Amino acid sequence: MMTEISQQMVDSLLPRRGAETDKNDYGRVLCVCGSADYTGAAYFAAQGAVRMGSGVVTLATPEKAWPVLAVKLNEPVVRPMPCTEAGLLSAGALSALLQLAERADALLIGCGLGRSDEVSAIVLALLRQARCQIVLDADGINALGTHKDVLRQAAHPVVLTPHAGEFARLSGLRSPDTAALADFAQTHRCILLYKGHRTLIAAPDGRLYRNHSGNPGMAKGGSGDVLAGMLVSLCGQGLAAVDAACAAAWLHGRAGDMAANELSEYGMTPSDMLGLLPWVLRRYNAREW
Repeated sequence: MMTEISQQMVDSLLPRRGAETDKNDYGRVLCVCGSADYTGAAYFAAQGAVRMGSGVVTLATPEKAWPVLAVKLNEPVVRPMPCTEAGLLSAGALSALLQLAERADALLIGCGLGRSDEVSAIVLALLRQARCQIVLDADGINALGTHKDVLRQAAHPVVLTPHAGEFARLSGLRSPDTAALADFAQTHRCILLYKGHRTLIAAPDGRLYRNHSGNPGMAKGGSGDVLAGMLVSLCGQGLAAVDAACAAAWLHGRAGDMAANELSEYGMTPSDMLGLLPWVLRRYNAREW
């Protein structure tokens, strides 16, 4: 049975923020993202988590990407990690990443990481050893390769956020139907957020959800990174992973629709979506309840 995600559903999922709270009440998330060639992806992911309300956002990024991201990002803590000459994470980063993951409520891996054997080994090790909820996006998904079995070894069902190309590389299915997506989620004990015109979310217990917000103006580099950051933020704030996926997909699309209405599908950017997300979230202010 397919459940259509609606404003009412999202309203029921997002918790009210209490008056007597501090940053520790709203989740500590770790984003393992970026490379020397792809600093934008890490920026959008980290800012997506900030804008979605995380208490503390830490971005772990290769040291060759650190100077750019440390200047651009004010709210997140930006940690430089050992990297290769090409500016990708090196094997020497794993120990530090595992230590950071121990203090995280949720972990995002993949946005802009690039591809190498060392990156793949790091991704697989984090999946096996991190104890918190994990969101896997972009090159994090690509790193799985022929090791999809590792998804069943994670402490919690992993959330995968592939577009069609990433899912085809992962599964061999180029035009999967709903049944194929549901089967993948159940077989691999994961939550699949399959991005597209009507984003579909499949849970390992067979539940299916479809999102109707969003527009073609969102089909631009960086948009998916914003979504990944929003999703890991909601996981870190305590939402069940499936609920976080549904809420993030709808709110991301709503911010995109607002950007298109104000700026056009042609002219809107992921930065505009980040800027408009707080306006989408205004309805969840305590005084509005």
